Amino acid sequence: MNPILTGLLAVSAGAVALTKGHRRLTLSRAKHPGLGGHVRMAKRIAGQIPFYSYGEDRFFRVDDAPDAIAEQRRAGFERLGGLFRTRFAKTLALTRETRSGLSDLQFTGAYRVPFQFREKVRTTLATGAFYERSEGAILVDLDGNRLIDLTGSYGVNLFGNDFYKQTMAEGAAMVRDLGGVLGSFHPVVADNVRRLTALSGMDELSFHMSGTEAVMQAVRLARYHTRRPRLVRFAGAYHGWWGDVQPGIGNPVPADRTLTLADMSERTLKVLATRKDIACVLVNPLQVMHPNGSAPSDGQLVDGGRRAGADLAAYREWLHRLAETCRANGIVLIFDEVFMGFRLAKGGMPEYFGVKPDLITYGKTLGGGLPVGVLCGPSHLMKRWRDDRPVDICFARGTFNSHPMVMGAMNAFLQRLDTPEVAALYDGLDERWNARAAMFNTRMAAAGLPLSVAHVQTIWTILYSVASPYNWMLQYYLRAEGLALSWVGTGRLIFSLDIDDTLFADICDRFVAAGQQMRDDGWWWTSPDAPADLKAANKAIRRRILKESLAVRLGRGGA
Repeated sequence: MNPILTGLLAVSAGAVALTKGHRRLTLSRAKHPGLGGHVRMAKRIAGQIPFYSYGEDRFFRVDDAPDAIAEQRRAGFERLGGLFRTRFAKTLALTRETRSGLSDLQFTGAYRVPFQFREKVRTTLATGAFYERSEGAILVDLDGNRLIDLTGSYGVNLFGNDFYKQTMAEGAAMVRDLGGVLGSFHPVVADNVRRLTALSGMDELSFHMSGTEAVMQAVRLARYHTRRPRLVRFAGAYHGWWGDVQPGIGNPVPADRTLTLADMSERTLKVLATRKDIACVLVNPLQVMHPNGSAPSDGQLVDGGRRAGADLAAYREWLHRLAETCRANGIVLIFDEVFMGFRLAKGGMPEYFGVKPDLITYGKTLGGGLPVGVLCGPSHLMKRWRDDRPVDICFARGTFNSHPMVMGAMNAFLQRLDTPEVAALYDGLDERWNARAAMFNTRMAAAGLPLSVAHVQTIWTILYSVASPYNWMLQYYLRAEGLALSWVGTGRLIFSLDIDDTLFADICDRFVAAGQQMRDDGWWWTSPDAPADLKAANKAIRRRILKESLAVRLGRGGA
């Protein structure tokens, strides 16, 4: 071969390799350094962590507590167990009967607490899964117990349980004569389209059976119209359980076309500005509470190192810069408002943060109490076919899309959204809930409890200022005080807007009572030899658990 040509080819190959190497390095630097940013590594590590269970004695002294404290804890634990068995007898009986045939119950029951404590907790502190009725912010179980609802129904319950009972009944009445006819539409759909396009500021929308499906369609359309394969999600963010947006733990197959990048990062903006294979970026506004981290849960609460807290001004600035970067590089910006939609403001994230996305998804509360997903966007992105390529389509359809019952409940919801009564609930929303969070924190400090709250309006996470491997126990003391929590425990409390000041003060009283009893039962005892610095103390707990896991993994005992 001509030596000059050979030299040119070698230089060219070297330049290509250098360019690819630079791109790979830039992408790697844009990932969050924690496992949330390295989903493949997180999955590999998760696959190596062995199960082990604390025995009867070790359960109460994993922090090497003295005998007196261990017995104090044991007595409190057994007392709570006896209380639950008596107070929740019928509810627990039906839960036990149903669990063997309902895999959902088996999963949530197994992940309420750190797995090392699971077996004894599940035996002694069983949690009921059934309620008979709701009365405003009160849930009534099969035994007649009245618990204040802090579950939020995974985000559905924004305006209160009574509100959704009414919208479901009103919606059913609207469509009763048509029944379950599918494929065609009940006339109420036309009004839903008018109201939602006006509310979202978008040209068109499509209805889906869940928020997960709405996000799937948003990503599919973005790929179809940009002709690019990749999507970007931010570390820790949840966008439903389908594979492409859950590329790590929880997904049995790799999501090769998904990039998980750091939230609120200059390096991420550099990647978005320079790559030409990114179709879309997904944003879940809930991440403002814990950027680059998954939502906290008691099932992972092995110490006191839970992180949460919102810098709304910084997040607002980040969203504006993100939108500008995406727009400049032809990337579709998708706001995933399935969980938070209508909670921050009537107009959701675009109104609250002043940033308009290219596509926006809704779900949860928009169904008026029934399951739904909605995708809104401009005409050029919502179109599912190409005029010049009639067979090249972007298919999306579902049997129950636009189900008359769902459309009726949605219409009742949207009509109420325009009423003065609902407008009054939004008025001063930030100020009201900021004041309540401050009141809560003041009450906890005055009672000498190691508790505080991080929040965005009605979404709260309990933080702990003590490095204890037993902080997860608080959820059971709260249930004993008549507070209903979701299966993630104190990791997420979701308030409805019908909770007035009197009821909120009652909630604070119950938190104080639960915290005082938990303290008196010895769960927050700390060794005099523990590091004084909270961060160092939490690190020491995690190091001990790592050693236990390694010992079990290597067959050398452990717990």
